[in-house]
Amino acid sequence: MTTPLRTTTLDVPPSRFAALGRDARSLSFWAENAAPVGLVLLVIVFAILSPSFLTLGNIQAMLIASAILVILAVAQAFVITTGGIDLSISATMTLGAVGFGLAWQAGLGFWLSAVIAIVASGLVGVANGLLIATGKVTDFIATLGTLSVATGLALILTQGKPISFTSPELLRLTAGSIGIFGFPFLIAVVIAVVFGVVMFRTRFGLHVQAIGGSEEAAVANGINAARVRIAVYVLAAMLAGLASILLVARIGAAEPAINTQYLLNSIAAVVLGGVALTGGRGKIVGPVLGALLLTALSNGLTLVGVSQFYQPLAVGLVVVLAALLTRFQKK
Repeated sequence: MTTPLRTTTLDVPPSRFAALGRDARSLSFWAENAAPVGLVLLVIVFAILSPSFLTLGNIQAMLIASAILVILAVAQAFVITTGGIDLSISATMTLGAVGFGLAWQAGLGFWLSAVIAIVASGLVGVANGLLIATGKVTDFIATLGTLSVATGLALILTQGKPISFTSPELLRLTAGSIGIFGFPFLIAVVIAVVFGVVMFRTRFGLHVQAIGGSEEAAVANGINAARVRIAVYVLAAMLAGLASILLVARIGAAEPAINTQYLLNSIAAVVLGGVALTGGRGKIVGPVLGALLLTALSNGLTLVGVSQFYQPLAVGLVVVLAALLTRFQKK
């Protein structure tokens, strides 16, 4: 008598490639990965169109050029995660640059001038936070108002004239590098890493995400929503103050005229990075990649000879597409 053979079936998990292929057919995949996918595609396209795009010199220039936007994108990511928005961030950076320039003119030296730049910018954040959290003014109106105030102050303090100066520290900041990584980019990377830890590994970061998800639920669980909102706007403003130092180093002067392109691109980088404009979805790596994408887009268009008049159009189209894709993000 023979014993019947028993057959067993093994459940073989699908391969990672199969899972990736399945995810790629979903719009949510593209919504979640718009920044990295877009950056890779841009690099491929511009590498084909321009032989100089992937040269070491151009890569270094792009990384340095992206440093300011990376810092502003990290700042804006915190604000947007709470469900807010900071329209004053570029004016805040301008006021910080003017503060730095005036302090340097007064003979206070590099480090004290840098502190004054960050403090001057931070005061704008205090005003934003108090207006929004305590005064119950909508973030759009509050930051639009402080945008105008900061811009006016910068023009009044300088009489509308740039403050030009030279500083050994600023020269080292602009010229120094480790390999192809310039000091401004390395500072931006450190900021991104530190605030990535703050966002995802600290109680404050969890409170920021909780308020963006549901402020009522956060308050019911004992979170002081007003205090967290004020802290977030002050944090964003102080990061703008740090970015103002890199801006002064980059152009060699404290320019009182506001550059609205930084405001638009900081929001665009956050949108491309997959942060939900409704709040509650904190990300840091995504906005950083979004900032790199926008910098690469501008650089690549310049190398292939596209007029600067068309560059805002290209950025706008990319951002609108990313915003449409956010509708399909996983909840």
